[in-house]
Amino acid sequence: MDLIALIGLIIGIGAIVTGNIAEGGTTAHLVQVAAAIIVFGGTFGATILSFPFKDIITAILSLKFIFFNRKVNFNDTIETILDLLVIARKKGLLALQQEFDRIDDPFLKRGLTYVIDGLSPSIIKDSLYQEIYTYEDIIRRAAKVYDSAGGYAPTIGIIGAILGLIHVLKNVADPSKIGAGIATAFVATIYGVGSANLIFIPMAKRIINKLENEILLMELMVEGILGIESGMNPYFLRAKLEAYITDKQKERI
Repeated sequence: MDLIALIGLIIGIGAIVTGNIAEGGTTAHLVQVAAAIIVFGGTFGATILSFPFKDIITAILSLKFIFFNRKVNFNDTIETILDLLVIARKKGLLALQQEFDRIDDPFLKRGLTYVIDGLSPSIIKDSLYQEIYTYEDIIRRAAKVYDSAGGYAPTIGIIGAILGLIHVLKNVADPSKIGAGIATAFVATIYGVGSANLIFIPMAKRIINKLENEILLMELMVEGILGIESGMNPYFLRAKLEAYITDKQKERI
């Protein structure tokens, strides 16, 4: 469980609720069923209309990027690759098959399988990088779903506000209905702007940030797999992989 993401979400929403209470309001003032239906229903509908169904499903599944961590440890990966390299240099590439049980990452396993099967370095590199590009495209499209929802929500909130004001104007002769209409109008705006800036857009950015770390790890594995295939000196491979991480992180900065 990624506690940082959960804490950020709680702080963001909690700040709005606390500020409302500090101004003399209550949490009941922020609960409007009609406003919620308009904003979240409208945002969901507009988002579904904008993307293929498979992207919507992928976006839902991508919630694991936000609230659950995949272990991305560059140092441990480098050590694993170097151990495999030493085994391959001593016992041959076929000996790597006996090490598959202790390798958790399926991408690394596939790369090693290509090496054991005797594929050329160019084919190995092209195949693995094509898998990286495909994976990156899928996750970026999922993040785009949340980013688009963050763009729709404030506009739908304004629509909800206008509907609330229309309701007020229609019942101007009945003072008992004016308050409810005004509340729906303003709460719809809060729902739209708040959900966009506290939930949807931050979720999209967090998915992308975590994706970049995963892509860097996968690229590191490709370099390590090619080093194993060529029988590179372990000391040189370690220096190459560590320099690769440093260079890529500098590029991101």
